[in-house]
This record gives sequence, C-alpha cells and structure tokens, in this order.
Amino acid sequence: MRWGGHFRKSLAEEKDVTLTDVWNVLRSGNIYEEPEQDIRTGDWKYRLEGHEAGGKWLAVVLTLRDENETFLITIFSIEAKRRKT
Repeated sequence: MRWGGHFRKSLAEEKDVTLTDVWNVLRSGNIYEEPEQDIRTGDWKYRLEGHEAGGKWLAVVLTLRDENETFLITIFSIEAKRRKT
C-alpha cells in the first residue's frame, strides 16, 4: 500500500484523525457509490466510508493500481454523518 502527497496533506489537516483511524476505515468501511474513472490516469477511484474510533465519519479515496498495489489518494471527514456520542 502506498499513499501520495495529497493523502499525507489531507491526513495532516484532519483534526484528531490518525493513520490508525484510516486503517480501521480501510478494514471495516463500505463503498456506497460506484467507482469513478480518473480522466487523467484512467484508474478507477473507490471511496470507502466508515467511522473512526471517536465517531467521526471518514471517507478514504483510493485506487487499485494492480492486484498488488493500493494507492491512497485522499481522506476527509463527512460531518453530516458524524456519530452522536
């Protein structure tokens, strides 16, 4: 698994979200929308969504470059789906 500069920047900007939270969403999140094809690269982008331990709803956008490589594109929180604690 690899992640790009935009993913690193987005993770740093997300308040109270760690790489561990990202792994939890990757392991237990769901895909609710059809994948989108990137116009520039032709890669299919998938958006996984799920809660992190503190209740924040996160979206992780990734692409599967080949059968052995997942590339993390970005991460962001979705306030509208925040779990009430």
